Amino acid sequence: MSFAFESFEFIDFTEFPLEPTGRKGISHYVFARAADGVGLIHVAEFEPYADTSPEGPQIHDFWEYVFIIEGSMIDLTLNQEFKKGSVAIRNPGMRHGPWKIPSGGCRVFEIRSKNPL
Repeated sequence: MSFAFESFEFIDFTEFPLEPTGRKGISHYVFARAADGVGLIHVAEFEPYADTSPEGPQIHDFWEYVFIIEGSMIDLTLNQEFKKGSVAIRNPGMRHGPWKIPSGGCRVFEIRSKNPL
């Protein structure tokens, strides 16, 4: 997989523009996007009280690697809260979510890929 991005040394991730994701209450800092339209490396910001339940559970055709940097999220299907330091690896077709975000919001680092890493 090749990602289209510029090489750089360490910088604060907030130097990237905070972009809307098209999902209510969620925006992200995109570090790299693959030409295949799937591959993505970003930090997603979930606003306090964001609720993805109108979207229902997610199922997609790519691998997803997620690390919660700050805050927490509540998986409504599992009825479980995942906090700072939690990690998820989701294979294509794995059902997950929807989520509600507590008052502190949630920030996650995520990598999406068509192929396992």
